[in-house]
Amino acid sequence: MPDLDTRRKAEGIVALFRDRRQVDVLPAELYPADLDDAYAIRRAFQEIEETSGRGPIAGYKIALTTPVMQQLCGVHEPCYGAVFAREVHDGQARLRARDYCRIAVETEIAVRLGADLPRGGDHAQLARSIDTCMAAIELIEDLRYDYKRIDAAALVAGNAWNAGIVLGPPSADWRALDLAQLSGRLRINGKEIGSGVGGDVMGHPLNALSWLADKLAAAGTPVRRGMVVMAGSIVATQYPVAGDRVEIEIDGLGTAGLTLE
Repeated sequence: MPDLDTRRKAEGIVALFRDRRQVDVLPAELYPADLDDAYAIRRAFQEIEETSGRGPIAGYKIALTTPVMQQLCGVHEPCYGAVFAREVHDGQARLRARDYCRIAVETEIAVRLGADLPRGGDHAQLARSIDTCMAAIELIEDLRYDYKRIDAAALVAGNAWNAGIVLGPPSADWRALDLAQLSGRLRINGKEIGSGVGGDVMGHPLNALSWLADKLAAAGTPVRRGMVVMAGSIVATQYPVAGDRVEIEIDGLGTAGLTLE
């Protein structure tokens, strides 16, 4: 059980997101003391949302997978947050812009586990635990945070700002593909906004999965069969507005889409 101060901070941060309250920076009374404290707050945040908000855990997202973002946030490794079951959308999602303070989208490769993953390992070991891969959109709610003032502790305490995911059709034939070499594109209203490759995520998406597996194992909450893991964005975060149509495409894995009303 979290201590009272951790629980109080988590409840306050949950309220910020439920109220879609614009914040330039996390209020001082809710700020973690350090990154370890941030993860404790994040865990309490997750427990609150599981029982009275967004449903059980469907998987995890990995954030800060590039050196430039890690440097910006003052850390030397990624961070993670939970994905909740009520916010998993399949194929083509339709969402309302007014339900968010500010919604953002990221272009990702996602994996669904076919077996528990008690720890990280080499790519061959990881591959045996993966059932399917897919193109995916991560939905971000950043509450219009001032990115010049962001750090990893604030991001982690807010569950890495995950607001859901949109999953493309699953591919069971992904082992025939080199995930690091797969190209991906983000289009808004038919116009290509950005592109990247799987290797932009820590050199290989499975490196990100291995990192997460070890991190969660150390926390006593290993990744379980059936969970989805979002490996990290290969295109810079974008901010669609009402009326926009978003599509991401990963070569060999297909597409996922979002219409924002």
